[in-house]
Amino acid sequence: MAKKKTAVKKAVKKKSAKKAVIKKSAKKSVVKAGVKVLKPSTMPVAGDLAPDFSHPASTGHAINLASFRNSQNVVLYFYPKDDTPGCTMEACSFRDHHGRILATGTAVIGVSPDAIKSHLRFIEKYNLPFPLVADEQNAVATKYGVWVEKSMYGRTYMGIQRATFLIDKTGKIAAAWPKVKVDGHTDEVLAAIQKL
Repeated sequence: MAKKKTAVKKAVKKKSAKKAVIKKSAKKSVVKAGVKVLKPSTMPVAGDLAPDFSHPASTGHAINLASFRNSQNVVLYFYPKDDTPGCTMEACSFRDHHGRILATGTAVIGVSPDAIKSHLRFIEKYNLPFPLVADEQNAVATKYGVWVEKSMYGRTYMGIQRATFLIDKTGKIAAAWPKVKVDGHTDEVLAAIQKL
């Protein structure tokens, strides 16, 4: 009986050691592949200083969030993918209300993991009047806590959580919508802008 217990203990130890080796080698292969794993951050809330960034955009040059300070409020919205139903509906809603938003001294900036070429096609197809940031390495999304684990049909993956941040002229978050429902969202944003 004692021999049997010892054999079971050895088998368990061997299995644990094997798992550790597999985990270790998996980590090494991620490093070798040059994949940069970013630490998730918490989502900023009203009153927090908006995380700054300077990132390539559809305008042909980098958008620097700090450059809007003391001159314009910013609606910074994160969306999963260009030219998909929900993202198109959201972008077109911001487009349709863009004149009203601009009249309040507020700029609109969209952010997704898509490349510049994809953004340009999206802008042209739907006549979008605001810039889109190409956050291909998810650095901006990570700063804003919207690069999250998602699940679909039992499969987990990392992706953008649809979210919007209203940033005032001082660079602080005035309002945040962490899980956006597209229908009626632009009206919510406009109502929050009016309170600034």
